[in-house]
Amino acid sequence: MGGESTTRTAPRSGGTGTAQAGGGRLGQRLSGVAVALGLVLFLGGFAWAAVTYRPYTVPTSSMTPTIDAGDRVLAQRVHGGDIRRGDVVVFEDKSWVDNSKVVKRVVAVGGDTVSCCTDGKLTVNGKQIDEPYLPKGSLAEVQNFPTVTVPAGRLFLLGDERQGSLDSTAHLTDAAKGTVSRDAVSARVDAVIWPWKGMLQRPTGFEALGTLSQPGPLGTIEVLIVAGAVLVLVGGAYGPIATRMGRRSRARSARPETAGAR
Repeated sequence: MGGESTTRTAPRSGGTGTAQAGGGRLGQRLSGVAVALGLVLFLGGFAWAAVTYRPYTVPTSSMTPTIDAGDRVLAQRVHGGDIRRGDVVVFEDKSWVDNSKVVKRVVAVGGDTVSCCTDGKLTVNGKQIDEPYLPKGSLAEVQNFPTVTVPAGRLFLLGDERQGSLDSTAHLTDAAKGTVSRDAVSARVDAVIWPWKGMLQRPTGFEALGTLSQPGPLGTIEVLIVAGAVLVLVGGAYGPIATRMGRRSRARSARPETAGAR
């Protein structure tokens, strides 16, 4: 018969296998492992944070500019014996405020002598302390106070906003001379989380007097949570992406071909 032509479709490759929906078995297994591991890291990070940290809202501006009024902070649960100079702590003392938590900075510990001011700076154990966390241009203390020797097991605390802070200087006439027991401390502030200001800076001005506290595990917890979320998203997205790519591959391989005349 005459030159008759027909069209037909055929796969471009000669293989007989077909692409599996959602990718191959190995890809699906790896996807499942990624999702499972991601969930462990993500939930584990939150669980670790819940056990280690407590959130607080600071109601006053006595710690400005480190912590402003209304800021939300994360404070690591610690024993009072672990507190060091320069730490910002959460404590409760009925002689200060009844049935309420207070946030202040520790400037001296048991056995220290503290006074103000020498050349405009706070003095602890005869050493002038640099305090870069104070409001710019402000004094180390708005009133000079006599030298105080901190009893063993107690702390001397000041607010970063010295002008308006009701801190140890407001309780110098108390029996404890403004000091607070270490046992009254329940947590150490690690970061300001709302609005986000991040981890508190280490108070390097106290380094000459002894070891400073190390940051808590918040940084590690953040890495675990973010890594877990990424693994869950990537693992969960693998199936739909592999399916879409497989469909495109099959569509390309099924292009029509013209048969020769016969």
